[in-house]
Amino acid sequence: MAKRDLVIRVAGEAGEGVLSTGQLITQGAARAGFGVLTDSVPPAEIKGGHSFFQIRLSDHRLYSRGDALDILLAFNEEAYTKNIKELAPGGLLIYDSAEFTPPESSAYRSYALPLTDLAKNQLQFELAKNVVAVGAVAALFGMNMEFLNTLIRERFTRKGEDVLNKNLRALELGRRYVEEHIPDRDALKIRPGAPATDRIVVSGNQALAIGALVAGCRRYAGYPITPATDIMEFLAAELPKMGGVVIQAEDEIAAIGMVLGASYAGYKAMTATSGPGVSLMTEMLGLAAMAEVPAVIVDCQRAGPSTGMPTRHEQGDLLFCAHGGHGELPRVVLAPVSVADCFTQAINAFNLSEEFQTPVILLSDTVLAVRTESIPRPDVANVRLVERRRYVPNGTNGHDGFLRYRLTEDGVSPMAVPGTPGGQYVATGLEHNEAGRPRYDPKTHAEFTRKRFRKLAGAAMAAPPPHRYGDPSAELGVITWGSTWGAVVEAVDAAAERGLKVDAIAPRMVWPIPDHQLRPFLEGKRQVLVPEVNYSGQFAQLLQAHFCREFTPVNTYGGQPFKVAELLAAMEGVHQRVG
Repeated sequence: MAKRDLVIRVAGEAGEGVLSTGQLITQGAARAGFGVLTDSVPPAEIKGGHSFFQIRLSDHRLYSRGDALDILLAFNEEAYTKNIKELAPGGLLIYDSAEFTPPESSAYRSYALPLTDLAKNQLQFELAKNVVAVGAVAALFGMNMEFLNTLIRERFTRKGEDVLNKNLRALELGRRYVEEHIPDRDALKIRPGAPATDRIVVSGNQALAIGALVAGCRRYAGYPITPATDIMEFLAAELPKMGGVVIQAEDEIAAIGMVLGASYAGYKAMTATSGPGVSLMTEMLGLAAMAEVPAVIVDCQRAGPSTGMPTRHEQGDLLFCAHGGHGELPRVVLAPVSVADCFTQAINAFNLSEEFQTPVILLSDTVLAVRTESIPRPDVANVRLVERRRYVPNGTNGHDGFLRYRLTEDGVSPMAVPGTPGGQYVATGLEHNEAGRPRYDPKTHAEFTRKRFRKLAGAAMAAPPPHRYGDPSAELGVITWGSTWGAVVEAVDAAAERGLKVDAIAPRMVWPIPDHQLRPFLEGKRQVLVPEVNYSGQFAQLLQAHFCREFTPVNTYGGQPFKVAELLAAMEGVHQRVG
């Protein structure tokens, strides 16, 4: 039986070609028709440090990065030491013999691959070591080299004929070395699907940025922070082409201030950051809610409080994003589950923010931010966009003129762009009346608190549809959110192969709780697991408070995403107890 998927990890020192090796293999494999899903962990240090790039290949769609490595390419001894425990029994270790020689082991096969020597001695071009590695790895799983040859030509032609030819030779050197020195490769070969021209390879951050552009975002302000910086870098290149502006602010407080100013002026605006930046933005988040100014804030979560582990994964910001801030501060929190969903949820975030004139936090995470996938090219022709409710001059405004904060049934009031005749108003963080004038009496505060939360109730009913997978008749349910969904999907399939019924759901809106989506799911469920990458079971806490029933948290919190085997074990454990 042919192998259906393969997990490859390239590991080494940052700066020696780990990232470029992985990217070239990924792009080439996607063009050749393989389904690809990647994961990468750069070092937290500014320069140097251990990093890896992991690629999972298949002839079908993939949902997680894979539990164990089939192939480990170690550029140096540290890469071997840090990663060898994740190599599957019988897996293949290949190593740069110019750097080190690992001890012999019966647990896996190992072969020397003299990357440095081949590049230095046969090419006289040591910089091509990573391209030698690309040719070698591609030969291991039987990839058609023409796709890589084309990719090399696209990437290096502009650098001159000499550089191009050396890189083409490097690719061939790697391929030929593997074919001559590493026998018994048949177990590693996988069949690709049919090459498709309607697919693109992008990261979650890139997909999110593309979604923001499609949604109409024309102002972006941000401050660099791992792992969100890619969003700003992508938009800095693309947004000006669409008449937009990107500003690198002096800090996160200034960034969200610029976003609110741009939105007040009538532009769709966004910022992106990680946990420490969201902490700094919290006071301005309150201003957006009180002044009813639309804004989209992307939080690419990372591990730990404070600086924590900047390049590691965690879903630890949910409670903060749902409840953080002084006073009762309405906001919407969305959570994409895949690279393709990052595109969709960026559009949903802008639509909800504009429709309900409230801040929307798009809660991504490190796995989604850096992961690349081969996804269908987004169909922008059928995208539905929502614009804010606008003040129309000469409309019926009452004897007091324009009432920016008119009390309405749904809590949403028309918003005027500065300079609109008759549309003057003050957007203040103070409690105010319908005209925007400060008021501190109990009646006004009660009325306008209800107004702001009516919008939140409306937003909950407008929640994007959830993701659903599994057997609806199952008595065991799984509710999860964010990138953990991918591992849940594969665990549900693995459970079904063992005769276990599981039903799973991932709401795209995680705050407020979309009751009308989750309550029907819970009917008939004897037990519900809530897997998430944090210590305290944050989503489980929100669900228990809302539904007043017990949920079973399933947590991991070491800075890495769930393995499918961990979730399968949790599902089997529940079946044994309640079956």
